[in-house]
Amino acid sequence: MKVYNFSVLIEKDEDGYYVASVPALKSCYTQAKTLEELYPRVKEVIELCLEEEPEPNPMEFVAVRTGLLRKPRRELR
Repeated sequence: MKVYNFSVLIEKDEDGYYVASVPALKSCYTQAKTLEELYPRVKEVIELCLEEEPEPNPMEFVAVRTGLLRKPRRELR
C-alpha cells in the first residue's frame, strides 16, 4: 500500500462550517460543523479522490500568510 502525505487547508466559512480542501487532489474537499466531525471526513474524501485520481499533483507547501485586506479609501471630492 502506497503512503501519501497531503497538506490540508481548513477554513471556517461565513456560516460557521469548517471547510477542508486538499490542493494536491482536484475537487477534493469536504465540510463539517465541528473539527471533530471534519477529520474523519477528510480521510474519507482523500480515499475517494485517490480512487478517481490515483496519481496526485505533487505540491510543496511554501507558506501561509494571514491578514486583512483593506478596502481602498474613497477619493475625497
